[in-house]
Amino acid sequence: EFGTQDYYKETWWNLNNIPWTPDSVLRHVKVGINGINVPWMYYGSLFTTFCWHNEDNYLYSINYHHKGAPKQWYGVPGTKKDADGLEKVFKSYLSMKMRDVPDLLHHITTQFSPRLLQNAQIPIYKLLQHEGEFVVTFPRAFHGGFSMGPNIGEAVNFATHDWIAHGSDANERYRSFARPAVFSHDRLTFTMAHHVSEQKSYKNCKLLLNELERVVSEEMQLRRKLLNQGVRDVTEVIQLPPNRLDQLDEDSADYDDKRLCHACKHVCFFSAVACECSQSKVSCLRHSHYMCRCPVERRYLMIWSPEEELNSTCQAVRDHCETLKPEGYVEIGEGTEEMAEVEPLPEIAPGVEKDLELHKIDVITTDPYIPPSKIQQQKNPSFAAEVTTDEDHEENERDEGDDNDEDKGDDGDDSNDEDYVEEEEERQEVVILDSSDEEDGKKKGGG
Repeated sequence: EFGTQDYYKETWWNLNNIPWTPDSVLRHVKVGINGINVPWMYYGSLFTTFCWHNEDNYLYSINYHHKGAPKQWYGVPGTKKDADGLEKVFKSYLSMKMRDVPDLLHHITTQFSPRLLQNAQIPIYKLLQHEGEFVVTFPRAFHGGFSMGPNIGEAVNFATHDWIAHGSDANERYRSFARPAVFSHDRLTFTMAHHVSEQKSYKNCKLLLNELERVVSEEMQLRRKLLNQGVRDVTEVIQLPPNRLDQLDEDSADYDDKRLCHACKHVCFFSAVACECSQSKVSCLRHSHYMCRCPVERRYLMIWSPEEELNSTCQAVRDHCETLKPEGYVEIGEGTEEMAEVEPLPEIAPGVEKDLELHKIDVITTDPYIPPSKIQQQKNPSFAAEVTTDEDHEENERDEGDDNDEDKGDDGDDSNDEDYVEEEEERQEVVILDSSDEEDGKKKGGG
């Protein structure tokens, strides 16, 4: 029954359940990844921020506001043009910093004013998230914001079948920065192919087929190239365990971590190049020439997925696509693809007026959230006095002394205050948070 505890446990709107919905790609990822398929809780206070970022592997995300003051969100559409535009603005203001840290945006430690994006003609939108409201972000869509007071939020990622192309773009981007992905894109793609019967849409099935054909084509071309250069095929000598394609479990994730390319940190899922000079170093087929200075004859090719398996997987998806193909459907030839007319985005998003009307009398409080256990102390001051320590009294005395010092400082010359404020505003357009608090691989703050 709606509104009961049992309903909440079972509903797909419970963020613990969303990654496991029937049409979610992430339900094949059986290993728990914090913030990806295991929700994170976010506890905010006045002006705590979630810096500009998009989601890991360009996944969708959903954020629920449980309790407290609203959150101010800013967002940029996830189209290639708009996302690249934001990154261009980002680089123009932080070019020196990014020489040392090329993947600075992925660290989620930089906040900059939406005004900078407006000045660069980048479309940017805002919304105010209140209690009981969900916010969904789409693949590659940049977002950031801050809390207007104490609040509690919860967020998790999910992916529908149309995400596959965005995941491919994220995978290529990570390889360009030598940044490990949170899971192997190639493994998840072939796991989806293993469950191809779940595909109900011709469009989504075609997206999966295109990605499979792209990956397999590159794999076979590079294999032939390396073998022609003299790299040895040791398939008959070394017996490697086959890739598990029914799901991505903890054992599979641990095994993938042991076969990261030394150059681009890509999971060598289908095959890898190794050399006799190292017992642990492997390389993807793209970057074997960066591996070492040994003669090519000392290198050998390890293959987990033989050519027959790759081709049969592609054929199975191709056959399923044909069964889903609408009657009378005609493929548009290459070079003649028609561009669909895109309606201009509205100045004000649908529903904004209604939302403003619903919340126009709301009072935004910046008072701290008081747990029920503290209410008893407020009602019974004698109880509160009993738990007050000497350290508390000393801290209060220090605070009073600091206030007196501030009062004395206010008697100085204020003639240059206005100029100082203008200069300070310019400096505050871009803020880089302390990089020592970085936690690569997942976002902080609540977006």
